[in-house]
Amino acid sequence: MSLTKAALRWIRGIPAAVAHAREDLAAVRANDPAARSPLEVALFYPGVHALWMHRIAHDLWTNDAPFSARALAHLNRFVTGIEIHPGATIGRRVFIDHGMGVVVGETATIGDDCILYKGVVLGGVSLARTIRHPQLKSGVVVGSNACILGAIEIGEGARIGSGSVVVRPVPSGATVVGVPARVIVPAKHRFDAALDHANLPDPVQDMIRALVAQNERLRARVENLETRLDIAHVEEPTFLPYEGEELPPADGG
Repeated sequence: MSLTKAALRWIRGIPAAVAHAREDLAAVRANDPAARSPLEVALFYPGVHALWMHRIAHDLWTNDAPFSARALAHLNRFVTGIEIHPGATIGRRVFIDHGMGVVVGETATIGDDCILYKGVVLGGVSLARTIRHPQLKSGVVVGSNACILGAIEIGEGARIGSGSVVVRPVPSGATVVGVPARVIVPAKHRFDAALDHANLPDPVQDMIRALVAQNERLRARVENLETRLDIAHVEEPTFLPYEGEELPPADGG
């Protein structure tokens, strides 16, 4: 690919790039109450900078300039603290909040209107040269330090709780938490776009509480049966003598 062709292509793509940039700024202001103006977002939000640099790197990657694409992605990581492989596909109006430590693998896909918080990893578990990273549909929210591993699909509008490790597909609209992540029951339970991290339920803890409550009910029933059947009365045990010892006479003499 010659530099002339690349320059002409980028010039033709300026209107679309400007439209996407405006959408990025609007998405940040819609999802972050700390964002006071488009200028502040454009100058001081590393998540926005990472997306803009990734779009250029992805264009180079898909137009047979992999070395230049990797060099720009490396610079992107150095400047923003966000590592996005130039082969990753990212949709529109994606918001990477703070972003430090975010890692997005080569074959990962992030749909429109997704939100990724600090430390999110979209990683692979296979060495095969095929799709091996997560596929996020539109409207997915991934909490801080969550890891989504493997070529699994995260359904539209799904929510991933902070610190969760997701290794199985997540249905659309579901919320998952834990290590490994489990779907909150009922699956239709939803949270707002900004995850209410402090109030996410723990399905393992809920299960333990249910087992404790069931055990207490069973103990109460057993005690009730013992009282009704007088099972608590136990006959006095009969003691056998030690080896070489004689039992005393029955009359105690």
